[in-house]
Amino acid sequence: MATVGFLHTAHAHVRTFRDLLHQRDETVADLHLVDTGLLAAARERGAASVRAPLADRLRRLVAEGAELVLATCSETGPEAERVGAEAGVRVLRVDRPMAEAAVLAGRRIALVSSLDEAAATLRPLLRECAVANGREVDLVEVRCPDAWSSFESGDLVTYSASVAETVRRAVRAVRPPVDVVVLAQASMVGAAPLLRELDLPVLTSPRLAVEAAVEMVVPIGR
Repeated sequence: MATVGFLHTAHAHVRTFRDLLHQRDETVADLHLVDTGLLAAARERGAASVRAPLADRLRRLVAEGAELVLATCSETGPEAERVGAEAGVRVLRVDRPMAEAAVLAGRRIALVSSLDEAAATLRPLLRECAVANGREVDLVEVRCPDAWSSFESGDLVTYSASVAETVRRAVRAVRPPVDVVVLAQASMVGAAPLLRELDLPVLTSPRLAVEAAVEMVVPIGR
């Protein structure tokens, strides 16, 4: 049986990714490791400061049977990819499939974040994916800093509503209009259904990342 490991920095992500994986392919097993201290340390001292614990968590997941590790934290994901490459562990950062989809969806991209660090990690990834696909992109930053405290307290309903309202106002006001909305953090997945009225693609990382992970571990034509 194929197995995907998930490295999280918030307990709220476990159910989200487990459900998405089982919806995508019930035959793929899942392993979850949560370390809330990784994000706190990365925000305080920089992502490079968590290289050693990242390497340890990745090795633990592989030892338990993971063929691929999906790093679900956008802030520590880039470092997880680098550490994984050095250690010979297949790692997929959660926002890479979303970034690849975004640059194909349109030139003007609304980049939504509730943490500055999330925008700082996704911004270069979007530009990297644009170059790889021969595209040009214009990034429109939409910040939702006041929403993050609701996520930290576990109030996901308020968090999602706050993010959606900020995006709604920003997207309606910007000119020229954006082509696609990218919700930078996995924590923002609940805001996407609240933005259907925008009549724009609203991309979130969890589902796209899970789909990509399954394709990486399940043999073609199985």
